[in-house]
Amino acid sequence: MGYADFRKQVLSGAPLAGTFIKTPSIPVIEVLAQSGLDFACLDAEHAPFDRAALDACIAVARALDFPMMVRVGDASPREILQALDYGAVGVIVPHVETVAQAEAVARSARFGLGGRGYAGSSRWAAYGTQTMPQVLAQSLAETVVLTQIEEPAAVDVCEEIAAVEGVDGLFVGPADLSVGYGHTDIDNDDVKAALTRVGDACRAVGKGYASFVGTGALAQDWAAKYGVSIFCIASEHTWMRQGAAAAAAAVHDVGD
Repeated sequence: MGYADFRKQVLSGAPLAGTFIKTPSIPVIEVLAQSGLDFACLDAEHAPFDRAALDACIAVARALDFPMMVRVGDASPREILQALDYGAVGVIVPHVETVAQAEAVARSARFGLGGRGYAGSSRWAAYGTQTMPQVLAQSLAETVVLTQIEEPAAVDVCEEIAAVEGVDGLFVGPADLSVGYGHTDIDNDDVKAALTRVGDACRAVGKGYASFVGTGALAQDWAAKYGVSIFCIASEHTWMRQGAAAAAAAVHDVGD
């Protein structure tokens, strides 16, 4: 599966495995593209991705046909436009709490009046080698917009947010949501109820349903319990540390 098929898979409910990338590094992209992951997401909200780093990492991902999303720093049109112009297959937009915010995000990610306007000279548009009808059709077919449900207020209107035209799915942020409900751990009844409600909202309108999980085992559990189908599993930081820690522990056990 590559860029052309990714949005169809998001909307189909097929299980998709991805991860957050925290390190602005081309080799990290190349290695993860060999892993069997269906996609990855550059974390421009919580990691040190400047414009040049986003551009370089997305260029490599696109050359490898490895679907790359960007979690933008905020919901501003500038952040969304830049990520998509660089060639991201889509955006994950944090802290969308209202229907009005979701509608604004959807406009910012689409060509047209009040949105992206039109630009045919970007990497995403093949640097001016496609016609306007081709670029507009590609935008409708390819671009993925996921809005993050991270506050209790967003859960309260998740049905309306999911129904917004141009929003392709909802992404539950279990850690932020737990803190918002006043908890210190994601294993709590409020988040479980939210996961169920958001999943129902997505399925009712045929939208994708995503979340962050720490492990593949938890992904299987949440798929079965809540119907989550799109998973950002941990990050390359976590996987590097886990692999290094396991190797170190094995050596330290020598002779015990």
